[in-house]
Amino acid sequence: MTKKIIRSLLTTFVLTTAHAAEAQRIPRIGYLNASSATSAASRVEAFRRGLRELGYVEGKNIVVEYRFAEGRLERLRPLTAEILRLNVDVIVSGGPTVTRPLKQATSTIPIIMGFDDDPVGAGFVASLARPGGNITGLSTLAPEISGKQLEILTEIVPKLSRVAVFGNSVRSGTSLSLKEMELAAAAFKIQIQTLDIQEPRDIESAFGAATAGNAQAIVVLGSPAVNLRRVQIAELAVKHRIPVVYAQPEFLDAGGLIYYGASFADIFQRAATFVDKILKGAKPAELPVEQPVKFEFIVNLKSAKQIGLTIPPNVLVRADRVIK
Repeated sequence: MTKKIIRSLLTTFVLTTAHAAEAQRIPRIGYLNASSATSAASRVEAFRRGLRELGYVEGKNIVVEYRFAEGRLERLRPLTAEILRLNVDVIVSGGPTVTRPLKQATSTIPIIMGFDDDPVGAGFVASLARPGGNITGLSTLAPEISGKQLEILTEIVPKLSRVAVFGNSVRSGTSLSLKEMELAAAAFKIQIQTLDIQEPRDIESAFGAATAGNAQAIVVLGSPAVNLRRVQIAELAVKHRIPVVYAQPEFLDAGGLIYYGASFADIFQRAATFVDKILKGAKPAELPVEQPVKFEFIVNLKSAKQIGLTIPPNVLVRADRVIK
């Protein structure tokens, strides 16, 4: 009888210790981005700010494992495998280029999309309301973005009638963005010239085609090919003296002219709330994908001067940030 009591006490002690250790385990988050730590710094800081506001302190009650592909897309799969080996509780994706290899690598670990312009079309979620798998997060898609981008161009380019749009035809979000752009263009009586950029080598020829097509302005949609060549695109815009609206604010730090779209700082800060919900037991399949609620308008006056463009005061006064 004494031996049975001792065995029972030992079993209880072991189970209690195991449960206590599990309760004290610090959650581990993976964060994967296709670009460099420097170019993604503002988004990473926004995510960290979101964590802090929810009471998480890195190194104290949460661990975040950051990995950056430095613009080398071939590194995404090895980095994905590395993150999975770290036994993370949830993974935050820096964008659709990253979400794809993550989705292919795991169907069990929750994945939070930092952003995606068409998560349904990409096959990442079944619907925005009910994602249905291990992926949820935030979408940058909003119908009003295209209309606002063209409206801004009509205000800064006299008698605007032709706009070239740079996109990637094989990227899931491009067709949806182009559809919205064409609807907005019809309202403004603007003719759209669509130019396909699948590789970085297509960029210079696209500028040539836009010039040959008498485009008075360009809208650049997001894709890996253009995101990794921000400086080149900004320089070509100056060379061709043509105003360009970009899909991501980082283009303006590289010398671009205008950004209007979702606030990426707000989006990545909100990504932290998804991490918090999942750590507290929520299932990604049941967490609706959120769309943008905050938008940002940025103007680079230095770039405007380089192409000989005057930005009207009534446009500048509406800008959230002006780069001088």
